[in-house]
Amino acid sequence: MRIITFAIISLLTVSPALAKEKKAGKQMDPQAMMELWKQAATPGEPHKQFAALAGSWTTQTKEWMEPGKPPMESAGTAEMKMLLDGRFLYQEFNGQMMGQPFNGIGIDSYDNVRKKYVTAWMDSMGTGIFIMEGTASSDGKTITLRGSHPEPGGGKMSHRAIWKLIDSNTQQFDMYGAHHGQKEMKMMEIMYTRKE
Repeated sequence: MRIITFAIISLLTVSPALAKEKKAGKQMDPQAMMELWKQAATPGEPHKQFAALAGSWTTQTKEWMEPGKPPMESAGTAEMKMLLDGRFLYQEFNGQMMGQPFNGIGIDSYDNVRKKYVTAWMDSMGTGIFIMEGTASSDGKTITLRGSHPEPGGGKMSHRAIWKLIDSNTQQFDMYGAHHGQKEMKMMEIMYTRKE
């Protein structure tokens, strides 16, 4: 079963390269194909940057429920660790949201094939998995992600997140949103400080 899974993953990962070769009427060399797969699977600089975030964090969250009104503020914690030999950053978040206990799990990645950051988030306020993707600044310290999700009762909400890796002990995560194509507003700000 593992061999079949490995073969399927290899084929899916190198399919763009295979398509180029087929257009030219050539069949890709199996060794070259395996080399492409190896490159796609090898963690690089973005993954090393994620690895530097592993550890325990305290959080301070601000939530803006309505424009022009002061935010609700709450404290929390986050635990981060790397998964699958340094390929993915896993986060467990515990705090409050809208005055209620809140727990969330996130997985952040950098996709070597697509050259994009991808994050998947799930929490105790829903049953869906929220996906965002985006790119980073040239120094890799500011990651901008975008995504959307359907809202109860109809319509869609779009999101833009700015994740700043300020230094090895400080992160800031800002979330902006727009309901049904309306004007975007800042919804949330989370400051992460590494526990000593």
